[in-house]
Amino acid sequence: MIKFLQNLGRAIMLPVAVLPAAAILAGIGNWILGFSPDNVIGSFIFTAGTSILDNLGVLFAVGIAIGLSKDKHGASALSGLVGFLVVTNLISVDSVASLQGIDPEVVNPAFEQNENVFIGIITGIIAASMYNRFSDVKLPDALAFFSGKRLAPIMSAAAMVVLAAVLYFVWPVVYSWLVAFGTAISSLGAAGAGLYGFFNRLLIPTGLHHALNSVFWFDVAGINDIGKFLAAEGTKGVTGMYQAGFFPIMMFGLPAAGLAMYHTAKTARKKTAASLMMAAAFAAFFTGVTEPLEFAFMFLAPALYVVHALLTGLSLFIAATFQWTSGFGFSAGFVDYILHFTNPIANRPYMLLVQGLVFAVIYYFLFRFLIVKFDLKTPGREDGDELENTQEVEGGDVPKEEDQTAVMAAQIYEGLGGDDNVASVDYCTTRLRVEVKDMDKVDEEKIKSTGVPGTNVVGKHNIQVIVGTSVQFVADAIEKIRKNK
Repeated sequence: MIKFLQNLGRAIMLPVAVLPAAAILAGIGNWILGFSPDNVIGSFIFTAGTSILDNLGVLFAVGIAIGLSKDKHGASALSGLVGFLVVTNLISVDSVASLQGIDPEVVNPAFEQNENVFIGIITGIIAASMYNRFSDVKLPDALAFFSGKRLAPIMSAAAMVVLAAVLYFVWPVVYSWLVAFGTAISSLGAAGAGLYGFFNRLLIPTGLHHALNSVFWFDVAGINDIGKFLAAEGTKGVTGMYQAGFFPIMMFGLPAAGLAMYHTAKTARKKTAASLMMAAAFAAFFTGVTEPLEFAFMFLAPALYVVHALLTGLSLFIAATFQWTSGFGFSAGFVDYILHFTNPIANRPYMLLVQGLVFAVIYYFLFRFLIVKFDLKTPGREDGDELENTQEVEGGDVPKEEDQTAVMAAQIYEGLGGDDNVASVDYCTTRLRVEVKDMDKVDEEKIKSTGVPGTNVVGKHNIQVIVGTSVQFVADAIEKIRKNK
């Protein structure tokens, strides 16, 4: 399981890489709009950033699908996209309303959260599994067009129908439980704020943190912490208690954790770790968007993420206990801290900076100690990719598994002139499309002796080998030969 989570963590790095830029755009736009709500440039920049941040689910579905696939082919990404679209549409509010024969307005609010990161992660994992299982499957000749890599998205869609059926029954139950739990702990004062902070972070990977947020931030149970703070209503020192404790974590704690992960990265990977941590830490501090940092280690080192969740809960508990309160309209970063510093309902918000500095020290030294002590695989400390064991064959033309396709591919490749003559190999529905350096070095008779229907020279450097509907498998075998050279 740990190995799987670490592989998943590495796969997530692809979509995570784009998040800091999105967060910074959203933060700058939010800053401008804070001073000038009708500013067109601010709205333009803010929308550019949130267009990415509001679609994390599909980014993770595509990124994970290709990251966990065996050969990182584009068809795996398509499988992830297809899977995400199928699931999210099947359990959308309108779809559920139609299935239940009710008005969309009375559909369980759980289905309003169907395009979250959790759905993206689970569909990406399943799509990658479908691709790895079916991308090499040969169907009967009558269905051969749908074989191999074309089959993977089809099977992903079928699998997502089953997943959607499961989520249709499970998702609203879990969501309702979390709303009930949030309502129950809301009466516990500072302790309830701490529990909320802990479970808020713990549920980030599932997307179900929105269920808790709806209880504390909005008017589900009468708390409406964000709404009251922005309207400067309620009791000073109480309103904002479910927001204030996030400022020390997002502005100071997590950036310090990023610094610890950089300092503990392997020497050869420090530059890579630095580029990710620096951008993610700035996004967390400036905008309060923490996903780039959190997703960078939550699957690589899940135990460390639990520690982060505990520290978040502690931060909310401390801020609520001393009634240091502030709030936000976007997230708990520097932009919102400055914009809402003078809000009349805020109470000693400057103390959140002092608390933040203390938490920065705690995060840095605790993270650094745990990473080194338990050899946690945070960014820059992952195990190196294992080299595939290959079997050298005399002449180097025949792959390790000498099935008929591999033998055919090796002979075709030799007829094309091998490494010295082949510049690139691609394929369409039935044909290999090959770019060669010298057409005179191509032995068409040798190619035809493999049983292929024929060849077609289409220029001084381009030749097509007509293989048939199994062309993908021949192309894959040739690609293996080229990689093993």
